[in-house]
Amino acid sequence: MLPQGENNKSISTLKDINIENILERKLIKTDLSDIGDYIKNEVVLVTGGGGSIGSEICRQVSKLNPKELIILDIYENNAYEIQQELLRRYKGDLNLKTIIASIRDKKRMEMIFEKYKPKIIFHAAAHKHVPLMESDPSEAIKNNIFGTLNVVTLAHKYGANNFVLISTDKAVNPTSIMGASKRVAEMIVQSIGENSETKFACVRFGNVLGSNGSVIPLFKKQISEGGPITITHPEMVRYFMTISEAVGLVINAGAISNGGEVFVLDMGVPIKILDLAKKIIKINGFTPEKDIKIKIIGLRPGEKLYEEILMQEEVVEKTKNNKIFISKAVKFDKSKLDLNLKKLEEIIDSENDDMISIIKDIVPNYMKEDMDEKSAVNN
Repeated sequence: MLPQGENNKSISTLKDINIENILERKLIKTDLSDIGDYIKNEVVLVTGGGGSIGSEICRQVSKLNPKELIILDIYENNAYEIQQELLRRYKGDLNLKTIIASIRDKKRMEMIFEKYKPKIIFHAAAHKHVPLMESDPSEAIKNNIFGTLNVVTLAHKYGANNFVLISTDKAVNPTSIMGASKRVAEMIVQSIGENSETKFACVRFGNVLGSNGSVIPLFKKQISEGGPITITHPEMVRYFMTISEAVGLVINAGAISNGGEVFVLDMGVPIKILDLAKKIIKINGFTPEKDIKIKIIGLRPGEKLYEEILMQEEVVEKTKNNKIFISKAVKFDKSKLDLNLKKLEEIIDSENDDMISIIKDIVPNYMKEDMDEKSAVNN
């Protein structure tokens, strides 16, 4: 029998979550009207445009009067949903193109760039699920590294004005192949950007509330099923933003980019996941551990207890926006990066164990540690 909350409230009537109550702060409002001129009357390409971040980029870009908005995604259902949403909203006033394609397909991507010649590119396409990528590291490498290399190379070749990579705090001192692959993606963007007229930038931030695979939808589903809510570790903390907040700052970062920056967003104060779970249970009228149990299941492969925004060698500079900082780029050997990428490309289809060794050579602070040991260190 499913539990009843206070006042015999049924578990089937879960509340919508007020994000401000979760974050315990005011939401960040980004006024794009002052900084959206770089998008106005330009062809804008959003890779991964059907995903949580990508679709919100499409929504916010649509308000800035682009010449054309191109939604590119390999997953047709998500791409279709955001396409239909925008078509209903703008009723023909938005020049919209939806393309089903993989960023891994170099020839297909070349055809798209040659035909549409996008001037503004937001690169959100990526594999993001940490434990799944630990099981299939070659997929993270193919998508996050070589897919990014394809899009970055074409942005330079076809003379894009701006390129923004959506990165992650998991790229900092990575303990997962997903995080390491995103750090390599950052390095690719910085490397090619040094000798390009295109303004290349990376934007690094933490978890977004409500995105695909994030904790709030998971917790709500677990509550609707009567529990338990599963937590990997009682001391795990994460930085959180709403999707809308993060995307507003991403678009803002593109506007202030001069090329070569790794922008870091101010994510506020980290939140303990256990506290977040208890809060969501209480918001829905239930009592933690009485109505809905909380179960500790242990850290999953590649997970950290806490995420970092900066590497130890990085220092931040302020920008005009007090929520956006610039990380001073860490120096790396570009010829060594190119050589390792060639080595990686040669063995990627064989799923050779040497893949991880090559990634470690590119990202020296990538540590495949035993997670129990990591937990002990962090505690």
